[in-house]
Amino acid sequence: MPERNHSLSRRDFVRAATVTSVGAFAKGRILGANDRITVGIIGVGGRGFFLGQYYSRIGEETGQCQLVAVCDVYRRRLNRAQQAFKCAGYLDYRELIARSDIDAVVIATPDHWHAKMAIEAMQSGKDVYLEKPMCHTIEEARQLVETVKATGRVLQVGSQTTSADQWYKARDVIAQGMIGQVIMSQGSYHRNSPDGEWNWPIDPDAGPDKPGEAFIDWKMWLGPAPERPFDPDRYFRFRKYWDYSGGIATDLFYHVVAPLNICWGEPQFPYRVTASGGIYVFKDREVPDTFHLMAEYKKGHSLVLSSSMANSQHIPGLIRGHLGTVIMVEHGQFERYSPYITVRPDYSPFPGRNVITEEYARKWGTVDIRIPVKREDMLEIHIKNFLDCVRTRQKPNLDVETGAKAQVVITMAVQAYRENKVLYFDERNWRVLDHPPEST
Repeated sequence: MPERNHSLSRRDFVRAATVTSVGAFAKGRILGANDRITVGIIGVGGRGFFLGQYYSRIGEETGQCQLVAVCDVYRRRLNRAQQAFKCAGYLDYRELIARSDIDAVVIATPDHWHAKMAIEAMQSGKDVYLEKPMCHTIEEARQLVETVKATGRVLQVGSQTTSADQWYKARDVIAQGMIGQVIMSQGSYHRNSPDGEWNWPIDPDAGPDKPGEAFIDWKMWLGPAPERPFDPDRYFRFRKYWDYSGGIATDLFYHVVAPLNICWGEPQFPYRVTASGGIYVFKDREVPDTFHLMAEYKKGHSLVLSSSMANSQHIPGLIRGHLGTVIMVEHGQFERYSPYITVRPDYSPFPGRNVITEEYARKWGTVDIRIPVKREDMLEIHIKNFLDCVRTRQKPNLDVETGAKAQVVITMAVQAYRENKVLYFDERNWRVLDHPPEST
């Protein structure tokens, strides 16, 4: 017989969301200096299982944490994770969150579940490591910010690039005035393969009507998304579909926009956003295989991002200023190690065209400056930063406010692309408009 269905009906889903939003908040366990942080993971497909390996290893090597529970709607993945990590397993995420002995929850589900699970976990007294993108909509980003403030929980967004050394080096360069006023940031994310990005393998024997380990709780997986008959392509390759993902923007541009916000020194909401691109090569999807974003910020600088899943040539990741440029990733791949950042003064050999003053030249020179970057495992540093913050209650490297500012610009870009518009953001009211917001 097929596995018992643990799903919420859509009516139950709305009711559950309402109840948890108004209920009293549980307080988390007070951790002593020698207490291990107990961790549960929701979603143990490719990414969640990979994170589980890190948490398990860090726990064994340092004693900082212990992985005690995993959850997945696909019984085969759940069994695999239970066996690998020797812990409890659940098909229903609510059972994991309800455990009073769990301190922190890792959420590595499809994007459309991120916000609801994170909010419920925080309201239940858990701290949260939330895989990128932070959520699926701008309203959810607002709710996450408000829930962190209301509950006092720690939330680390799982874009591990933000724990790499080069962004903090670049932030210091900009703060010292080495490139002058910031005018433009640029980056890219490019990949190429015969079948196109996100065409992960499909298990042909899996589904909601299958017995044993082949069972998938499809209704639970859909959750807040529109109801549809089971579709293996949507389940195993969810990033190709708007209901569950924003494609390139939310999967890959998050790794670019979040660290750029750190470089700027003061994370910022966008003022105006537009996007372009299309499905040029891979016709098996709803989301574009080529996508470009342009945003403007009130402080007087622009963001320009380029991407394609049909070509693998990146452009350098850099920030331009009036007096110079800081190049953080010359090879352009934001998730790859770069041994140094380069500060390039905007020195012109032509008379009368120099913005570089004698004072600037005395202080910084007129040739490239290379600043070494530490080589570290970004993901390990990011996870350890989260665990440290669970214990100290400090703000993590990619806190909810910075995460929300990155989320807003990429979610607006998705909307601008789909509606073929230029959009504006009213940050006071968290509203996307098709006209400039009224001055306040």
